[in-house]
Amino acid sequence: MMNHELVQALNDQVNAEFYSAHLYLAMSTYAEQKGLKGASKWLFAQFHEEMAHAIHMYNYILDRGESVIISEVAAPVVEYASIQEVFAKVLEHEQKVTAMINDIATLAMNHQDHACYQFIMWYVNEQVEEESHVGDIISKLDLIGDNTGLMLALDAELGARVFVNPFPTDAKTI
Repeated sequence: MMNHELVQALNDQVNAEFYSAHLYLAMSTYAEQKGLKGASKWLFAQFHEEMAHAIHMYNYILDRGESVIISEVAAPVVEYASIQEVFAKVLEHEQKVTAMINDIATLAMNHQDHACYQFIMWYVNEQVEEESHVGDIISKLDLIGDNTGLMLALDAELGARVFVNPFPTDAKTI
């Protein structure tokens, strides 16, 4: 049996992952409508990744014999001033997610739940990668400025991203 506070934090994270998926889907729509199909594809892949995270955590909670509580997902922002703003918001959002994941890791350590600590450490490492990758995109956007040709080149680069399920051996994930 898991500590109640830790179960609640994991449930909150499941719901945060669902919100993240909705956020990235809305951002993908914005990029598509602005003619940035590569950025749209990148953000859509991020939507799928967040859904996989939510389901992976959902399954973990159930595997530990606990209940999953699904809550309402708030509507994300759908309008942005620019693709630069979109990726700035992506980084800001990922930093919030990092803080939540780190809090879960701390709770797992404090409650000496070694299984949960081992489970959540995958996400701790994933967040380092997420923030770094988005930071690189923002740096490129800053360098590009108003250069349409370079923006189209970056858009093509972003469009090369393909979603790969991070949990392919987990038959219960999407």
